[in-house]
Amino acid sequence: MTTAETSAQIFRDGEADRTFRPSVWLSRGAIYGALILWAIVCLFPIYWTLTTSFKAAPDVMQGNLIPWVDYAPKQLGWRSLGLTPELLGSESTVRAEFMKRFWNSTIISVSASVIAVVLGSMAAYGLSRFDYRLGPMKNDDIGFFFLSQLILPPVVLALPFLVLYKSLDLLDSRIGLIALYTLTVLPIVIWIMRDQFQSIPTELEEAAMVDGLGVWGAFLTIILPIALPGMVAAFILSLVLTWNEYFFAALLTSTHANTLPVMVASQTGSQGISWWSMAALSWAAILPLIVAGILLERYIIKGMASGAVK
Repeated sequence: MTTAETSAQIFRDGEADRTFRPSVWLSRGAIYGALILWAIVCLFPIYWTLTTSFKAAPDVMQGNLIPWVDYAPKQLGWRSLGLTPELLGSESTVRAEFMKRFWNSTIISVSASVIAVVLGSMAAYGLSRFDYRLGPMKNDDIGFFFLSQLILPPVVLALPFLVLYKSLDLLDSRIGLIALYTLTVLPIVIWIMRDQFQSIPTELEEAAMVDGLGVWGAFLTIILPIALPGMVAAFILSLVLTWNEYFFAALLTSTHANTLPVMVASQTGSQGISWWSMAALSWAAILPLIVAGILLERYIIKGMASGAVK
């Protein structure tokens, strides 16, 4: 037997010993058990919301969890929205209102997230590549200033924005919410993308400029494709935050620009909480985010691996 064959045999024997060692199996079992437990914790709210949309009032109050075992599923929640198969072909005021709120949420959140990612990426690129000075503040101080805007509670801004939007005739308008949501998530995008751009070597841009490209040319053709996973991760985070925002949507809108979170909260009344309707609305509201997360999963993983999300 040659030296190489002997080394390979020793390696295989060592691997076999480690594979069948009880401590290895115990450690692997503990890891997989923890991951399974964490997956159950994360997915249970989604499961609970979906199953509640098929429950009647007694099933909700008794805490029944398993359909066809603890209770017989009913379509009360989906029927109240006009989304059951037998009602889809007929007119429904509630379904029309739901679709209006759905499109408002989609247009407002997607527009605000795209604008925030575009503006935030350019600001983050400037902070990562050039030296600025604003009084005593330098790049790090300016970056922290953007992030510090998130410290302010939203309720403090309620009256100023209400007065401002009333004077600008932006109350109950999509444009008003898009502008506000853009400002809300812009600091997060800047912080995320600044770390993303700082992880990209400057030698790539210098080589591109030697070949004749300018600053914008190097950014668009060299840096932007590399930073795309981080931009998608920032977009997903912005989309989730703007899609689920309730306070300003309830404060600054009334009829035309109301979003889904406002409609979900409206399922409470003098007769109590319509749990099945609220659950059906909540499931319909989170479903687009689940689909977007699945479709953009590989970009999110790349962004996390490259340091875009911490």
